[in-house]
Amino acid sequence: MGRRRSIMSEQFKEELAKDLGFYDVVQKEGWGGIRARDAGNMVKRAIEIAQSQLMNDKK
Repeated sequence: MGRRRSIMSEQFKEELAKDLGFYDVVQKEGWGGIRARDAGNMVKRAIEIAQSQLMNDKK
């Protein structure tokens, strides 16, 4: 079974990694080098941003 195509753009993922403080790991080791906790926090933050944008669109 192949990997699914990413929903988040590479630029957005890099911005999240910078905001969350593990972009240096991404630069050195690639996305496979980040901890599961960091990946989870990145997804959580992306969801928070999306929900915030949806709430602002409804106003």
